[in-house]
Amino acid sequence: MTDIVIATNNEGKMAEFEEMRRVLAGSHPTLDRLRFVSQRCWEVSSPVEDADSFCGNALIKARHTAALTGHPAIGDDSGLVVDALDGRPGIFSSRFAGEKASDADNNDKLVDELAKHPDAPRSARFICALAFVRHAEDAKPIVVEGTWEGEVLDAPRGERGFGYDPLFLSPAHGLSVGEMGPDEKHRISHRAHALKQLIEQLAALDTNPA
Repeated sequence: MTDIVIATNNEGKMAEFEEMRRVLAGSHPTLDRLRFVSQRCWEVSSPVEDADSFCGNALIKARHTAALTGHPAIGDDSGLVVDALDGRPGIFSSRFAGEKASDADNNDKLVDELAKHPDAPRSARFICALAFVRHAEDAKPIVVEGTWEGEVLDAPRGERGFGYDPLFLSPAHGLSVGEMGPDEKHRISHRAHALKQLIEQLAALDTNPA
C-alpha cells in the first residue's frame, strides 16, 4: 500500500477524495494499492498560490506538501468558471468574497454578481486540476484537468457537498450538485474526471508511483 498525501486542509475536498476512491475502486484497480492521507496529519499549512492557472496552483500545492511530508503528493486546484462573469471566480473561487470567505459568502456574492447580468446565459463549468509528484523535486510530474459543464442557479438548492455545489445545476440530471447523491456525483464530477485520468497514468508507469 502506497500512501499519497492530498495537499489540502479543506475537509470537504478531502472527504471527496476518500469517497471517490471508494466509488471508483471497482473499475480502477490501481486504487487498491493507494491510500489517500490528509496533509493535516503533518500539520502542513497551505502555500501561497500565485500561479495564473488551476494546473499551476495544483503543482505548487503538490510540491509544497511533498517537501514537508516526504511522501508522494497530489495537489488539487479547482473552481467555478462562469461565462457571464468572463470566467470569474475561476482560480479565486475559494476566496471570491474575500480571503476568509465562507462557502455561503462566496455563493451570495456569485448570486449578486449574476443578478447584474439578468439576460446573460448561465452557462458555467467546474474545473479541477490534479498534480501528482513522487517527491518535491520531481522533474516529471503528472498534471491532469477535468471539467463538468452546467449552469448557475438563481438560488441555492440542496444541502449536500460544499463550495458552489448548491448553485451548480447539472442539466443532464435536472439537479443541483447539492441535491445529487454522493455516489453519482463522485462518478461524474470534474474531480472524478481528473482523478480517473491521473489513476490511468499512474497505472501506466513502469515503476511504483512512490
